[in-house]
Amino acid sequence: MKISAKGRYGLAAMTTLAANYAAGTPVTIISISDRLGISKIYLEQVFSLLKRSRLVLSLKGSQGGYQLSRPPKEITAYDVLAAIELALIEKTGASSAGKLPALEQALAVCVYDRLDAAIMHTLHAVTLADILTETEKQKGPEQLMYFI
Repeated sequence: MKISAKGRYGLAAMTTLAANYAAGTPVTIISISDRLGISKIYLEQVFSLLKRSRLVLSLKGSQGGYQLSRPPKEITAYDVLAAIELALIEKTGASSAGKLPALEQALAVCVYDRLDAAIMHTLHAVTLADILTETEKQKGPEQLMYFI
């Protein structure tokens, strides 16, 4: 499995929206672009796909922006990537140029199909809430804010 830049940016942008979910206020593409260092034009393409898949809500106007359509614990990595990527799992090519069909079938059953199933299981198991929790764990002491 190969995740494109668009897929990676989609996961990062959706995690940014998830961090703001409790506030209930929309987040602009410009603020996400600035925070993540991603082109605004590129993010607009990503959000178009996310909106079409009904993962985000678009609010227009001066206070507009994007919000998650569901709580972060209900949106999985699979949901986000399936909305953005053309194909999550690519078909594995032949190893023996078609000369050993029994070997090809054995490789598919023992390796490729199992790997594909494990990838799908993982993508369905990880939610935006999980990514947010891990983000907090990964923050070093230099990223902590202290209030006096």
